[in-house]
Amino acid sequence: MTNLNHEVIDGSLILKPSRRIDSSNAKGFEDEAIALLDSGPKKVVIDASDLDYISSAGLRVILTTAKKAKAAGGGLTIACARANVKEVLAVSGFDSIFGLHDSVDQARAALG
Repeated sequence: MTNLNHEVIDGSLILKPSRRIDSSNAKGFEDEAIALLDSGPKKVVIDASDLDYISSAGLRVILTTAKKAKAAGGGLTIACARANVKEVLAVSGFDSIFGLHDSVDQARAALG
């Protein structure tokens, strides 16, 4: 099970996973994120400040969530990633696809 905190700030859904997103908890993260998207804002910021590790399963969940947000007229971006998570996002190309921001406020501004 993933520890996924969330809040809504001025029309943006802030998802804040803690510790890890890997094959053991990616499905739970995806289910919760999609349910939140279905019932709320379509602009999503993943606040990665408490994320220590992300696997390929975690990357897939980010991609799935982003596609769902975009299909609903919103978007997704990532904020506050630690160096090791930033490296995974860069190697996978997710940094250029979704953008990496130094703060949640910057990420929210990037979504418009």
